[in-house]
Amino acid sequence: MENHTLHGHQSAATDAASHDAPPASATAHPHEAHGGNGHDDDHVVHSHGQHAGHSTAMFKDRFWLTLVLSVPVVYFSPMFADLLGYMPPDFPGSAWIPPVLGTVIFFRGGMPFLKGGLKELKSRQPGMMLLIGMAISVAFAASWVTTLGIGGFDLDFWWELSLLVAIMLLGHWIEMRALGSAQGALDTLAALLPYEAERITDAGTETVTISELRTGDTVLVRSGARMPADGTVIDGQAEFDESMITGESKTVLHSPGAPVVAGTVATDNTVRVRVTAVGDDTALAGIQRLVAEAQASSSRAQALADRAAAFLFYFATVAGVITFIAWTLLDSVPEAVTRTVTVLVIACPHALGLAIPLVIAISTEQAARAGVLIKNRMALERMRTIDIVLFDKTGTLTKGEPEFKDTAPAGGTSPEELLALAAAVESDSEHPVARAIVKAARHRGLDIPQATGFTSLTGRGVRATVDGRTVQVGGPALLKELGITEPDTLSASTREWMDRGAAVLHVVDGRRILGAISLEDAVREESRQAVAALQKRGIKVAMITGDARQVAAAVGAELNIDEVFAEVLPADKDKKVAELQARGLKVAMVGDGVNDSPALARAEVGIAIGAGTDVAMESAGVVLAGNDPRAVLSMVDLSRASYRKMWQNLVWATGYNIISVPLAAGCSPSQGSCSPRPWARS
Repeated sequence: MENHTLHGHQSAATDAASHDAPPASATAHPHEAHGGNGHDDDHVVHSHGQHAGHSTAMFKDRFWLTLVLSVPVVYFSPMFADLLGYMPPDFPGSAWIPPVLGTVIFFRGGMPFLKGGLKELKSRQPGMMLLIGMAISVAFAASWVTTLGIGGFDLDFWWELSLLVAIMLLGHWIEMRALGSAQGALDTLAALLPYEAERITDAGTETVTISELRTGDTVLVRSGARMPADGTVIDGQAEFDESMITGESKTVLHSPGAPVVAGTVATDNTVRVRVTAVGDDTALAGIQRLVAEAQASSSRAQALADRAAAFLFYFATVAGVITFIAWTLLDSVPEAVTRTVTVLVIACPHALGLAIPLVIAISTEQAARAGVLIKNRMALERMRTIDIVLFDKTGTLTKGEPEFKDTAPAGGTSPEELLALAAAVESDSEHPVARAIVKAARHRGLDIPQATGFTSLTGRGVRATVDGRTVQVGGPALLKELGITEPDTLSASTREWMDRGAAVLHVVDGRRILGAISLEDAVREESRQAVAALQKRGIKVAMITGDARQVAAAVGAELNIDEVFAEVLPADKDKKVAELQARGLKVAMVGDGVNDSPALARAEVGIAIGAGTDVAMESAGVVLAGNDPRAVLSMVDLSRASYRKMWQNLVWATGYNIISVPLAAGCSPSQGSCSPRPWARS
């Protein structure tokens, strides 16, 4: 971007108000990030919580392999052939087709469930993986005992083993494909840094890796380059793009003595920076630690399907023990083993493997059409239980960009003339402030004069010649440079604007102030609708911001927000989430900047604005494609509807198993008792 598009309006805005964007010294940077985040049961690729290290492609590949191998296993199964009344071909080795292929299916297709089940067993948190693992393990062992003719058992479960593994793999594949995948917040934080830096030495400059930088080194940061470490500008001045940290598009001017943080970009000029922190001592490393801690401390609640599976696991285990004891006393140990194995295998419902994934697949598809990307299955389930939604202010409830608000003429200049003159000077600039002023003038149908000789006064404002007059537009820094004082007739208006958090620009003709213009980060109309609708659903709304209290209070009052947290430092945002949770509230956090990432990770549901930073989106379980806060309503309604449908599916998926387990144990409804008679599985 050209230098003239990055003039000093930002200094005017920052003089006028405190923004959500944190001080540079408090925002950003790690040197190295590790891949793991200790957050398996909430990360996107962990749709059940036990999928650590498993990908969508892995489930897909294993499903197709299992499906292909299952066809001959089922076809050559004597039990399946007997059920359908056909005779499979008989040739040398044909009897070994089911056990050999079934063994491949067990170890290849069933391995994710075996590993996941072992993990659940170690954590004493039984769920879907343990239920599946137990069923296929029992079926595998019993089938081999039968195949080898040991003990005279008739427990040929090869076809049931194959179909169970295939169905469960299909369910996990459908679910994970719907949820997608992500790199992870910590890896994204590390990716914000460049790999190399230009270090200034007595002999000139040398290119070094980030790990070679030391505190006290001086680095050269060229236009368009990222800061390699935290530091202080010692020579030159440049506008820095800190959007990857703050989520705001406005650049920030940094002059000698100003602190800068790693990962931010010098957009227009080259500066020399003395390194003040590297590695784990940097601000971004601090944010990285907060994200990791928040992820590790977040709720470990099981998904609905896992809770149902846990119930069936205990049910099957107890039923199996009772069955074994009862049949040992009633008949014999071989009969007891037969009945017990049948109970344990039949207790694992095949339909449960698809009951939840299909709902999730349909729900995520519908959400995507509404501009909501669901990355985390638990986020979908938890959203229905949320008590309070905590919105970050800038860029979420507000537009995150300056908008013309008002004029205060002085010296006989009319409001229309003042705005038209300012628009003329700004017409050649692409700065957000300039665009807001020009847009306002055109919207009002004003005749904008032709300006020539446009000049950007870095850090102070802009200057141009309009109708033979030299007109300048800028903030307090411009008045200070010109040595002029704001007249008392303007002070009342500008003071009120500043108290409200507005940016104040003065229009100066030579050394005479013609008036002032205010620009504010306007509240979205959609925000009013979203807040009212959430409250109507019984959900409280809170707002968090780094702005001054009076600025935050004004926005909070305008939107009728229940609770406002103002003057919150970036590192303290997740603490506010923890405070709300300590009060017994389940929190959904909506944010867009790196400084929001720890809070997004700590909340029961983290919702990132799609227009925000990559790190915020990686830390959240839900991403809004746009920046319309009303999309949160869609998430709430979808969560409640999908949860009802999940329960309906679970009732159908598990109900017949609960009924069939007593039958598998040998209890005859017609006789009202359990009798030692052969059991034919269906």
